[in-house]
Amino acid sequence: MLNKISKTRAPKTESQPEPSQTARVTLALREMLLEGRFQPGERIREVPLAAELGVSRIPLRLVLASLAHEGFLSVRPTRGFVVQQFSREDIHEAIDLRGLLEGMAARMAAERISDAQDTARLEALNGELALLVRRRKPTAAYLQAYIDLNAKFHEEILRLAGSKILERAMQHAYSLPFASPSAFVKRQYITPESRELFQIAVDQHKVILEAIAGRDSARAETLSREHARLARRNLETALRHGEIATFVPGMRLVKL
Repeated sequence: MLNKISKTRAPKTESQPEPSQTARVTLALREMLLEGRFQPGERIREVPLAAELGVSRIPLRLVLASLAHEGFLSVRPTRGFVVQQFSREDIHEAIDLRGLLEGMAARMAAERISDAQDTARLEALNGELALLVRRRKPTAAYLQAYIDLNAKFHEEILRLAGSKILERAMQHAYSLPFASPSAFVKRQYITPESRELFQIAVDQHKVILEAIAGRDSARAETLSREHARLARRNLETALRHGEIATFVPGMRLVKL
């Protein structure tokens, strides 16, 4: 009888929100923040927000706490959850943090590969990127292909590193929208600097790949950290051409 009872699934109560419900609300609220539905410094009003999202306040507070952990919100003793504001320095620090983690991933990958076949996928991905950047007239489709391939290249290095702890840390670093490798790429194709920046990125990938394949862990780490700083140039390029908030998610939360 005890075994039968222990296997019976307890009914969900309001204090035990369905994981799928929490995930749905987290995605919805994160998207609202990225789209600028709330202003920096604005207090989140839980009652109307819970009604809009179709949840009770208990799962909503779990979501708000999660987004505070990601950095989108701050918790004030007398005001509850408040929308965070970021500065240009915050963006630089987020990029540098990503660089540290990506450098660590490259170093671990160089230390842990066993033969040349391990880097075959990295070579293939960067080969596709190299072919892509040679096209003379970049389009929106070209840009999306670049973003996808670039993301896969960095994901492959992380996979080769083989560290779940590092993977979790990287996910947290990427949770800030402007910290991802392609955060400021989405409108580069209209700028004269775009082709140079794309080519630099591909060239940097090549030397990172060579360092990993050659098991030169120190060089792989240094090159990867430097590669992450290319995002700063992408940011400055985007700022010079204006309307950055219209194409970089979350930039409405940034005071430039």
